[in-house]
Amino acid sequence: MPLYHLKEDDIEAVRRETFSTLGVGERTHLQRLLRSRLEIVAPECFLIAEEFGDWDKAWRRIDLLAIDKNARLVVIELKRTEDGGHAELQAIRYAAMVSTMTFDQAVEAHRRYLAANGLAGEARERLLSFLGWIEPQVDEFAADVRIVLVSADFSKELTTAVLWLRDRKIDITCVRLRPYVFEGNTLLDVEVLIPLPETAEYQVKLREREEVRREAAASAARTQKYDVAAGDSVEEQLNKRQAVHRIVRALVKRGIRPEQMMEAVPSYNRYLFVSAAGTLKSEEFTEAARAECDRDHRSFDPRRFALRDDELIHFGERTYAVTNQVGANTETVLEQLTSSFPFPDIRWQRSATAS
Repeated sequence: MPLYHLKEDDIEAVRRETFSTLGVGERTHLQRLLRSRLEIVAPECFLIAEEFGDWDKAWRRIDLLAIDKNARLVVIELKRTEDGGHAELQAIRYAAMVSTMTFDQAVEAHRRYLAANGLAGEARERLLSFLGWIEPQVDEFAADVRIVLVSADFSKELTTAVLWLRDRKIDITCVRLRPYVFEGNTLLDVEVLIPLPETAEYQVKLREREEVRREAAASAARTQKYDVAAGDSVEEQLNKRQAVHRIVRALVKRGIRPEQMMEAVPSYNRYLFVSAAGTLKSEEFTEAARAECDRDHRSFDPRRFALRDDELIHFGERTYAVTNQVGANTETVLEQLTSSFPFPDIRWQRSATAS
C-alpha cells in the first residue's frame, strides 16, 4: 500500500524506491543497521551472533541469529530484492543446522560477536539475564527454532511456501521493508505480511492458553517432592535440591568422586559442583572457591550452591558444594547419577503426594 503526504491543499504520493537504486546493500546496510535495532523485525528477541556459520560449509552463514524469551532460536534471513529470492529455502536449511545448538555453544557464539564488535559484557551472563534464568535450563534451551524472512517484497511462490510451512507448525514470519524517499530522506515502511494481524491475534490467544497450561505444569513440578533411600536410611518428601544433595552425598560415601559424577551428568556437567582445595568450612570455602573460579575465568555465585557446613562435601583433599539450581532438570540429574552408579540401596522416586 503506497504512502501519501497529507498537505494543506493536496494529498501527494511519496515516491517508492528500491534498495538497489538507493545503493542499500544487504550486509553493509540492512544487516548492519538491523543488528542494533532487532526489535524492528523481531520484537522481544536477543541477538546472539551475526554471520553465524559454525558448520563444515563455511560459506553458508545465518545473517542474524537471535533467541526469544521462550528460549527458541530465531534465524533471520535478509534480502533486499523485490521477490525474497530463495530466502525460505536457505532459512529452513539454516534452522535445521542450528537446531542442535547448546547453551554453551550459544554463549561462545555471542562471545565472539561481542569481541568482533568491540562490545562490553560477559556473554553467558547476558544470555542468562535476557532469558531470566539463574542457570542454563538445558531441557528448555533451543527446544524449537523460529524463522524470520525480511525482504523488500515476496513472490507468490515464496508466500505460498511460507503459508504451507506454517500449516505444518513451522514458525516462520515474513516482514516486508519498503523504502520511500521523502524530501531527501529515506523512509522505511515495515509490515508483517505473514502471519496476517488477525491470524497473529488468534495465535497469541493460543500461545496464552499454552502458557497457562505450561505454568500449571511448572507449578506442579516446583512442588514435586521425592523419597530418597541411601543404605538403611529413607527420607521422604524432600524438595528437589535436597534430593540431589542426598544422592550425591550417598555416592560420595561409596567412593564415587564428584568429578566422576560431573562426567555422568552431561545435562549439567560443570554446573553440578564447585570446589576448592582443602578441608574447609563455609566461610573459608566461599572465599577459596571464588578465588579458584577467578583463576579459571569462571563465574561463581554463592547463592547457587549449598554452602552450609553440614552441606559441604569433603573428598580427598578438596571440599565440594553441590548446586541448588537443578530446577526442571532434577529428575534427569537423579536418573543419570543412579543409573551411572547403580548401587541397589541408593535409589529415588517421586513422593506419592506433594505437600
